[in-house]
Amino acid sequence: MMRVRLEDYSTKAMSVWNGLSANRLLVDVSLWSGDLAHLGDAVKRLDPYVDGFHVDVADAHFAPQLLFFPDIVAALRPLTAKPFHVHLMVDDPTCLIDDFADAGADLITIHYEIGDRVPAALERIRGHELAAGLAFQLDTLPEAIVSYLDQIDLVVMMGTELGIKGVGLSEQAVPRLRGMRRLLAEHGAMDRIKIEADGGLRTHTVPDLRAAGADAISPGSLIFKSDNLADTFEWLWSLPGPADIAG
Repeated sequence: MMRVRLEDYSTKAMSVWNGLSANRLLVDVSLWSGDLAHLGDAVKRLDPYVDGFHVDVADAHFAPQLLFFPDIVAALRPLTAKPFHVHLMVDDPTCLIDDFADAGADLITIHYEIGDRVPAALERIRGHELAAGLAFQLDTLPEAIVSYLDQIDLVVMMGTELGIKGVGLSEQAVPRLRGMRRLLAEHGAMDRIKIEADGGLRTHTVPDLRAAGADAISPGSLIFKSDNLADTFEWLWSLPGPADIAG
């Protein structure tokens, strides 16, 4: 594995945000909610609207499902220039990072809850000069991010129990997201690290998450069940963020 200096990594990894608007909500669509028999068609249909494609990976242990693998990313990669965000909901992500990087991932997120495996996994991601994310389950305190602020580009705040679709947003989700935003601001990391809300994303929950500080969301059924993609995305893009509301 090639090693890079942290300052080199930071410059190159931030390219995943290049070309994306800093003034509206970013939409990182979860392919798990798509028609699995026609994912290629879904990528091509959504490509004009999305900011990225979210690929959930689960090992049926850390998370209760068994989900996507590198060959899926490799097969879809030629169909779009948009970033692929691989969310590793697994006990040992280090053994998967090389394969997903080779398949065409642009951003790889691991979970804080894997404990002492986090540093090696983040270093592995940096070795591929990819953007790195750190995800937090509902029972993990936002303050835990402080040790990793110089190593990540994204924090993913889970709004539901891990790996379960179709459940409502936890009442903890909005205040936790607001607390994470406050922590990033206190440490001068707001311009460098984005916050993504994942889980429980519905028309009645997304506005509150956006107002609390979400820079991005990873919607699934909200997009795939839309009767009018243009209208749905226009609505998402129009949602005011915390700075807009405060002003």
